[in-house]
Amino acid sequence: MKTGLVRIAVGVAAAAALAWSPAVAQQQGPVQVVSGVSYDYIDRWDVDRLNKILTTDTPQFAGIPVSYTPATNAVRLYRVTYSSVVPERGNRPISATGLIAVPELDGASFPMVSYQHGTVYDKQEVPSFPDKSPETALMIAQFAGQGRILIGADYFGMGHSTEPEGYMVKQSHQQATHDMLSASRAVLEHMKLSATKLFLAGWSQGGFVTMAFLERLENAGVPVAAAATASAPVDVFVALNGFLSFPRKNDASWVTTLFILSSFSFENYYGVPGLARALITEEAFEISRKAYQRQPYDAADIPTDLRKLIRAEYFDPQFFAASAYGRLVAATTAYRWIVKTPVRNYYGESDEVISVRLGRLAMTYQRAIGRGNQQVEAVSTGPTTHRGTFATAVPQWKTWFDGL
Repeated sequence: MKTGLVRIAVGVAAAAALAWSPAVAQQQGPVQVVSGVSYDYIDRWDVDRLNKILTTDTPQFAGIPVSYTPATNAVRLYRVTYSSVVPERGNRPISATGLIAVPELDGASFPMVSYQHGTVYDKQEVPSFPDKSPETALMIAQFAGQGRILIGADYFGMGHSTEPEGYMVKQSHQQATHDMLSASRAVLEHMKLSATKLFLAGWSQGGFVTMAFLERLENAGVPVAAAATASAPVDVFVALNGFLSFPRKNDASWVTTLFILSSFSFENYYGVPGLARALITEEAFEISRKAYQRQPYDAADIPTDLRKLIRAEYFDPQFFAASAYGRLVAATTAYRWIVKTPVRNYYGESDEVISVRLGRLAMTYQRAIGRGNQQVEAVSTGPTTHRGTFATAVPQWKTWFDGL
């Protein structure tokens, strides 16, 4: 009997070793996990490559030197394909994609970080195409390269999705991230792995998505250890009104694309025909449509002057607020609930997209409730730009997460 138990134990150990052998990890073609969930091997990034991201690639991307904790382990990267639904369109079934990065370490259980990406202009500049996403590469190097599982959803319309982009469409963002989390847990179970604590993090658009995702998880009773953002536009009405009514000298020239992507996305997802055409000038409409649909276009043709992109009446605050577009924008918030999870919103004092007061808004709102909800804290990264705020915040996220 004892000999039989030994043989069984040896057999189980051998099976586990086979499951994690390089040959199996690098198999080509999708691996079906459960109905509606599969994954494909993308690549293996070794420690040298991860540390190059930290020491060379990210400083070039951000334009500032930042010190990161060196990577200590290689990482295996997988593209996850999963079934989801579009809440704004009657829960119409769709397919979506995302990334799961697994540390190459002994052990069966690791902390998990869900990263929500920022605004991008190419469908493949998203987590499941990590070679094309510098922000995702940094998160892989700093977190997965330090023994954490990293996941990231490609939002609807991005990655391999055939949907139109759902830029800043709140419920769809919540659905994409929630279903990616569920799919990732199914993939990990198939790999005989599991996640311990769950952390959330996101930059720019992804900061908004992170807060919206946290709201969804808290409402569902899913425990989150902590959530951190950088340059998060937690109130889109505040952000866009700032560009229209109270522009700053350092506002980025590319903020015009925020109006383009959101207006076409809202038109598609909320079912408001002609919404984008009502907002965008006749002269700029066609190039804007091509940009949203990722058709061939010359980026130099996108107006950088808001008054050449947006119809004149929208610069009247009352008209903007009462318009169909303005009403949808006003409903796009991610901070107006009683936050239970520890949250840190990092903001830059020279950010050309997110003003200091917008960066502090979630904390201000939470602390205005009675004697004050202390769960949300705004943290300055100093005189950093939009990219610099992200690059500076990431190692601070890690230090904070490590301490919890």
